Amino acid sequence: MNPFTHDVPPHQRHPQPHTAPTPALATGAIPAATPAPVTAQAATRPAVWATSAELAQRQQALASAAAQLKAELFGIDDVIDRVIDAIRAWYVLPQLITRPVIVCLWGLTGTGKTQLTRRLAQLLGYYDRFVEVQMDGFSHGASYRSSSISGMLGDSGIHEGAPGILVLDEFQRFRTVDTKGGDVKVERYQDVWTLLSDGRLPPALSALSNIERKLADAHYEAERADDNEDDRAGKKPYRFQLDAWDAQELKRMLKLPEPLAEIMQWPPIQVQALFARFQQSHHAWETDYSKLLVFVCGNLDEMYHETAQRVEDCDTDADIFHRLTRKLSLIDVKKALSERFKPEQIARLGNGHVVYPSFSKATYEQLIRNLCTRYVDDIAAQCGVRFAIGQDVQSELYANAVFPAQGTRPLFSSVHAILSANLVNAALWVREQALPLSQDFAISLSVDKRHLLVDGIGVDGLARQAQFAVTLELNRLKRRANADFRALLAVHEAGHALAYCVLFGQAPQEVKINIASFEGGYNSFAGLKVTTRQNALDMMCVGLAGRVAEELVFGEMACTTGAEQDYKQVTAEAARFIRHHGFGERISRTDVTVELDNHLNTDVEPSNAAIEALLQAQYRRAQALLRQHQDALGRLVEALTDHGMIAQPEMQALMAQSGVAIAAATAPGADETLILEPFAARLAAFRQQTVALAAPTPAGESAACL
Repeated sequence: MNPFTHDVPPHQRHPQPHTAPTPALATGAIPAATPAPVTAQAATRPAVWATSAELAQRQQALASAAAQLKAELFGIDDVIDRVIDAIRAWYVLPQLITRPVIVCLWGLTGTGKTQLTRRLAQLLGYYDRFVEVQMDGFSHGASYRSSSISGMLGDSGIHEGAPGILVLDEFQRFRTVDTKGGDVKVERYQDVWTLLSDGRLPPALSALSNIERKLADAHYEAERADDNEDDRAGKKPYRFQLDAWDAQELKRMLKLPEPLAEIMQWPPIQVQALFARFQQSHHAWETDYSKLLVFVCGNLDEMYHETAQRVEDCDTDADIFHRLTRKLSLIDVKKALSERFKPEQIARLGNGHVVYPSFSKATYEQLIRNLCTRYVDDIAAQCGVRFAIGQDVQSELYANAVFPAQGTRPLFSSVHAILSANLVNAALWVREQALPLSQDFAISLSVDKRHLLVDGIGVDGLARQAQFAVTLELNRLKRRANADFRALLAVHEAGHALAYCVLFGQAPQEVKINIASFEGGYNSFAGLKVTTRQNALDMMCVGLAGRVAEELVFGEMACTTGAEQDYKQVTAEAARFIRHHGFGERISRTDVTVELDNHLNTDVEPSNAAIEALLQAQYRRAQALLRQHQDALGRLVEALTDHGMIAQPEMQALMAQSGVAIAAATAPGADETLILEPFAARLAAFRQQTVALAAPTPAGESAACL
């Protein structure tokens, strides 16, 4: 990557513990409703009226489950509340449910979607009526015949007409539309769309045909056996007429109550009679799964396009990713789904879409504290040695383990690699030194950040200390030891940051030169909800300010190639300014096309000169701006050189020292997208002007004018 790429929002850079199932902590399974008599009243009321006490008990069980989930899964309280509300009617009063309740959970990897569904099933007492299907077609525990959802449900503990929980995981892999909009051939689980429609599934016709064929084969073999009675003389007749697989399929599809061993002994003529009756019975033909709770889980990278692909980004503040993903809505979900599924299929998913934001910095810090506590408790339980892990160690765990676009999994693996072996070695040292175990042994980080220091007090009252080497890989990558390279990065990024502060009256979300993702630095800017002509010009000036800062500080001949990405981006913005937005002298949109019937202005040559002139003007503007605020540029360069980064509050203070007023940092949780023009006030002024023009003119004044 280019050493001096400065990251920006959409048009620039904007990038729980998942445990194995445990026994249910709470139960509250609701018995299936008894079918109501077919009467006029039955159509408008449930078959069995629930008492107030029963309803209150179920409500309490649901509230307890929500509280337990929030205690175990960090950072998704809003998600848990939405899921609980979505399933309330299904759990509290299932008699009202006439079609599956569908809740879609979308989020980045490692945010706890699958874990939430598993744990919820445990807490509500539904784990024996819980089916999880990997929609890539390789479900764990699935038999080779389970190529359909009906087959998976038939092999489960979910009974027809009774509540149960079905999880369709990794649903984004079940795409039915390719990247060009064409149909994708789907081999497995094709009946899922029927299930999502009304919960009533027909039998697998191919399996029925297979059994029919085997019955015909049985008749054929029986007739041939009659012709060869001599060959069977003295031998016992076969006891089983069907093999176990066919008998199981027959039992499931024909909904037979008899034991499997008994069905295997039925003669072909008896099976044929049952088969014929089943085909004539419309009631028996469908399997009723209308009371299912269906969770559709997946990662929609199209929706998280600003973050999902930034898997290597360990430098951007997690709060920036968190704010970006918090803005996602139902409309974003629908747009993303339209790139993978057909419109009628998207409709069957309903509107119960719950979007997971990426984790905030506070959530990651809480996870790290809990992980440290878990390791400390485990060591204390096994060795009798209790440690106290310092905040400096926890801060470095965050700096070296968090990749915001990848959720918790990298965090868990990194914390394990950094802590587990060192804590064991530290415990062995304590025992070998025979230090009193009644104390907590403090663990801190050495000044060079290459060792963990363990401190304790001996029996003699004297302090003891041991150090254990620790590898903090990202720290090594972030370290800019070369003073010349560090100075170059600081000047370049300070130029971008200063121009942005002056022209937009806002501080960048963060500015960094100590990063591990690539050899360079970056500015991260807030997005614009709407871009005016002036905003577009200002962003071009900001994009050129990095090269201008190099020229101002180091001289024209010492400018580097680090601005290559800046020039690529700014040239594209200038071309859109002239050719697409109509902000230049040309009115028509200028574009390229390969289709003869696309009536576009494709004459790009005349606009090249206008684009170059526009960029030249903005370059001169950036030169004047940085010379005018040279003192502020120096302050920013010094701060970046000393600390490697500048956060929003610090940027505001630095600009205030140089007499540049900028807005305060955006409040946590607020939408940071900007509208920089007072459009409402200008509309009000326009209305007042219109009213004044429309007011009648006094007669005398009119006469005087004449």
